[in-house]
Amino acid sequence: MGGAISSTMAFSASFQNGLQVASWKILARKLRPLPRLLWTSQRCSASIFKASELQVELCQTQQRKPGSGEPLIFGKQFTDHMLTVEWCSKQGWGAPCIRPFGSLMLHPACSALHYGIEVFEGLKAFRGKDQRVCLFRPWLNMDRMLRSSLRLCLPAFDKLELLECIRRLVEIDEKWVPSGNERKASLYIRPTLIGNESSLGVHPPMKALLYVILSPVGAYFSGDSLTPISLLADPRFVRAWIGGVGDCKQGGNYGPTVFVQQTANQEGCEQVLWLYGPDHLLTEIGTMNIFIFWTYKDGVLELVTPPLDGIILPGVIRQSLLDLARTWGEFRVSERSVSMSELLLALREERVLEIFGSGTACQMCPVHRILYQGEHLHIPTMENGPNLTLRFHKTLCDIQYGDGSHEWMLPV
Repeated sequence: MGGAISSTMAFSASFQNGLQVASWKILARKLRPLPRLLWTSQRCSASIFKASELQVELCQTQQRKPGSGEPLIFGKQFTDHMLTVEWCSKQGWGAPCIRPFGSLMLHPACSALHYGIEVFEGLKAFRGKDQRVCLFRPWLNMDRMLRSSLRLCLPAFDKLELLECIRRLVEIDEKWVPSGNERKASLYIRPTLIGNESSLGVHPPMKALLYVILSPVGAYFSGDSLTPISLLADPRFVRAWIGGVGDCKQGGNYGPTVFVQQTANQEGCEQVLWLYGPDHLLTEIGTMNIFIFWTYKDGVLELVTPPLDGIILPGVIRQSLLDLARTWGEFRVSERSVSMSELLLALREERVLEIFGSGTACQMCPVHRILYQGEHLHIPTMENGPNLTLRFHKTLCDIQYGDGSHEWMLPV
């Protein structure tokens, strides 16, 4: 293990030099397309924690790892180690620490518990066909987490330093990354930043805790990952609204949806299609972004998804599908609002080909039925292959479970 830590430190030094000092052109080629906020010279002001100061405490007793072929229930099992970094308004960030996985000690008046002052992320590490482990577009997650943190008045951090700390955590627990032979399993990475002040006042927290945990996972939904689902579209329920925090990865966007999910289940549907406004605009599917593949009313074949207007979470898989489709150049790719009346007309005119959701946890999820205002709308996704859904899924898997050479993959 000492050799592994030494190699980690050596890689860390070269990684940091590459990020902060050496040729930005080489880095940009490796990480393209990189969010501008991440690779420019703009750095977080005030205190930052640095990966070069990372403290490592290895666990003495390792847990039993899942065996080959053993089912992995999403988010139920965790690896041997976790990353923690503490912050307070007076001293700023402390040194990051990788330590044995364990419970957190929180004050009963912790602001995250009372007022939801917390944000989180979700990204994955994949074991490729050459057994190398890589992270999938992690810079997009770092960018989104910082934006979410600032929206919740949580402390800023340096995204490059956090990414390096996460890379080293995954490296230490690399044996937990499942085999990618069946292209279903991966290591789910959950960074979380919470307000940790012991006060019942509603104000920006004076203390915060950033931590990262890892979980080996299989398919998010039971059954095959491309089993079609049905949706309840009920305009009485709203997930997010203009001026809110629908574009942030924040717990308040998820907890209140559990009741609506139960309502959907009672109506015989697996997930919720979230609508917004008097025109019943389609926004998201459960915790996924939504895509429609159809022939638009102007006769042009089109892939459309709602725009990032503050309601929609800027999903990493969402962006990846848009990037792939634009690279193919075989049909129009649009980011614009779609109303239920538009969808109903397109279904009547038989212009809809496929509807599917996308997200880090599930990757791709086809839709075959929508329950809207008492009417069951049949979506012909499966009758159409679903050719585009399968093509996207295969292309993503080829990248994620490949040899790690793709520009979207960051080797661990």
